[in-house]
Amino acid sequence: MDKREFKNKAYNELAKITKALGNPRRMEIIDLLAQGPFSVEKIAEQTNLSVANASQHLQVLKGARLVEISKKGNFIYYQLTNDKVFQAWRALRELGLDLNAEAEKLVNDFYRSGEKMKPVTIEELRQKISGQNVVILDVRPGEEYQRGHIKEAASIPIEDLAERIDELPKGVEIIAYCRGPLCVYADEAVSLLREKGFDARRLKEGFPDWKAMGFPAEIN
Repeated sequence: MDKREFKNKAYNELAKITKALGNPRRMEIIDLLAQGPFSVEKIAEQTNLSVANASQHLQVLKGARLVEISKKGNFIYYQLTNDKVFQAWRALRELGLDLNAEAEKLVNDFYRSGEKMKPVTIEELRQKISGQNVVILDVRPGEEYQRGHIKEAASIPIEDLAERIDELPKGVEIIAYCRGPLCVYADEAVSLLREKGFDARRLKEGFPDWKAMGFPAEIN
């Protein structure tokens, strides 16, 4: 094999990964699977796709070795192949928000809509935790919280927040977080909390980002 043939084959193989990622629905699936394994039915539900369509996208990601399957009894689950897949998605997400002015504007405008306050960054949250005057609220589904969460975070899934809001103390700042900067659960939580008189903001990033940066996490 000569040098040109080697380069052609190497870049063609690497292009399979970028081709698999070059679809908005598959990006969303990768973002979801950063939370842990899901069945195709759950993936379809969370991404507003039909099961057949979700399955097709998963096969493309599997073909590029970005996801793999595992079995629990008679059930099949899809998961990211390894932590490097999330790291690559996170880098791509940050690159897009940094270089794509329209994407950055879209996210910033959403954060500012409805009188939302500027999100708290992970570094800011670390400083607030040291002050002990903050409640960290995980509003993801309970199953995702059980798989892993920010240390000392309380779990109230967004669908339960209205009924359980009295469990939260007033007079302290509440920082809500969910799956990441493109997840809206935390924004819904902040809006509800502020309507009820709580001092609330969202964490810009999500649990996978917190974990990827090496900060303390817990698994129940």
